[in-house]
Amino acid sequence: MKKIIFFLFICSGFSFSQNNLKTIHVYVALCDNINQGIVPVSKALGNGQDPKNNLYWGAMYGVKSYFKRSKDWTLVSTKIKPDSFILERLLFKHKTSNVYLLADAYNGKYIKNATIGFLEATAGRSDVIILNGAQELKFGGCSNLLAYIGHDGLMEFDVKGDFTPLNENRRDVIILACISKDYFKPYLQQTKANPLVWSTGLMSPEAYSLKWAIDGWILKESDAQIRERASQAYHHYQKCGIKGARNLLVTGY
Repeated sequence: MKKIIFFLFICSGFSFSQNNLKTIHVYVALCDNINQGIVPVSKALGNGQDPKNNLYWGAMYGVKSYFKRSKDWTLVSTKIKPDSFILERLLFKHKTSNVYLLADAYNGKYIKNATIGFLEATAGRSDVIILNGAQELKFGGCSNLLAYIGHDGLMEFDVKGDFTPLNENRRDVIILACISKDYFKPYLQQTKANPLVWSTGLMSPEAYSLKWAIDGWILKESDAQIRERASQAYHHYQKCGIKGARNLLVTGY
């Protein structure tokens, strides 16, 4: 069995080009009826302390379930409670490219910690290193692509953190949360991240839009093409009309 070690690493000056290896870090704030200002869902889907059944993790279109079913990704490892805020951590490997994806399921009670960790990572901070056998994988602020999935807690609270860019690497970002462009924009303008996909209205932040967008990112498509993939996915699953999906999911500032 491959041994995985988790620890923090300062990533200043890190070069993204290491044998074409690329990394993606997905921050998932578990849906939580009690601790988040959301329209309540069913008790099982909205238990922010139960990743197995949570709407954004273990449910059919949650990140864990959707990526585990995907023909494009292989689950490499699972880590339960890697820290006090994260209930489960998954490492995936893309089957046809040298891309690894780390997905963290944050206890819904700690949505603020998930938001701060994500935003600091977009500034090149809050780094995580995973040793996968002899291979060193860099996530957090060392990731090439960062994503946030879940409720937009910034609608209810402000956050403080170190959002000054650590280096000149401009990280790509996907934020699937309600009205995320309005609420996350002031922070991303500080961190100098590149918003590939974010939303202009209320939405269901399930994993299909993320996965389809990542498909285009791996193929090195343009920002507009990646956003179109996310819109097509949202329309495909939500049956909302492609025009509505394109108005909802946008790219850039």
